[in-house]
Amino acid sequence: MRDLARRVAAVVVVVGFVSPVLGGERIDPSTAKPDEKGQVLFYDVRALGVEGKGWGETKAPFDRLPAKAEGVVRPVIWSLSRDSAGLCVRFVTDANAISARWKLNKSNLAMAHMAATGVSGLDLYVRTEQGKWHWLAVGKPTAQTTTAVLIKDLPAGTREYMLYFPLYNGVSSVEVGVPKGAMLLKAEARAAGKGKAIVFYGTSITQGCDASRPGMCHPAILGRRFDRPVINLGFSGNGVMEPEVAALLAELDPAVYVIDCLPNMQAGQVAERAGPLVRTIRKAHPETPILLVEDRTYADAFLMEGKRRRSEESRAALRKVYDGLVAGGEKHIAYLPGEGLLAADGEDTVDSSHPTDLGFVHQANAFEPVLEKLIGVSGR
Repeated sequence: MRDLARRVAAVVVVVGFVSPVLGGERIDPSTAKPDEKGQVLFYDVRALGVEGKGWGETKAPFDRLPAKAEGVVRPVIWSLSRDSAGLCVRFVTDANAISARWKLNKSNLAMAHMAATGVSGLDLYVRTEQGKWHWLAVGKPTAQTTTAVLIKDLPAGTREYMLYFPLYNGVSSVEVGVPKGAMLLKAEARAAGKGKAIVFYGTSITQGCDASRPGMCHPAILGRRFDRPVINLGFSGNGVMEPEVAALLAELDPAVYVIDCLPNMQAGQVAERAGPLVRTIRKAHPETPILLVEDRTYADAFLMEGKRRRSEESRAALRKVYDGLVAGGEKHIAYLPGEGLLAADGEDTVDSSHPTDLGFVHQANAFEPVLEKLIGVSGR
């Protein structure tokens, strides 16, 4: 009866429409920490269940690789894996205001080419009455520890929210704050068939450079469109198909693997490593789809012969590996050419290489129809 009452209480009544929002377990207010005035209760997001983690046994709560990877992968990959790209929490609340408090691992909040909101900020989305995700607010980092009101004066109603963590910084703690007396619940489990994640393995672009906020990199965009978890294993400058990383990938059980490493690789590396990476995954998962992705076209490649040639050579190497796998009987594999990942007019990058928010939307649009076929469901 208590469970039924909880679910009935979570029916939304908002300015002219009624929409059922079923929450899971209610988080005990006694576990929260009140603010100085005792009016806002801050809850550790770990109680809500963190999405985007491929492994449970991590050295710190918001790491992206398991603790056992330290000393196995190269030190730079281990360091990058402490960044929280792709991690998020979903929750349900009837609060009329939502705050957050987060502590960053690194004191540098921004980069010369990437805003602090993307590097070190939080990003809040809400599920609409149509069941789609809609952006709502951004958490602007002002110090290594920031407390901020994300949104206030919300109309009455119980809604589901999703909060993304920083892309190029790590977090040692994240808390969601709601007014005293407001309820905070875990979100319901994903709908049937949408529980398995999309795994992205790649480079700085995969990690989210240069998105203006965490929800605007293409893995996050696609996660919302397909309404399923995403595991972001983008390692800036270091997505090079190493066997140690391939072995870790094979431990996961996703809906699909997206391998997008060419921006960090030369043709010789691609020829040497792409086939073994696919075979390592395939040994553990005989039928899980794998998508091989070419690198994007540099925005200035029409004039820069060296950049144009680099892409042509690495793409040719990947295509040769793909054709060989298909000729050898591989059936659950697909290929995404790089030519359409960014716009032909060159208007969607920061530095000819890394996408702006517009560029990430273009990338998501290019990925979506291919992933639809591999996953077997529509992205919208």
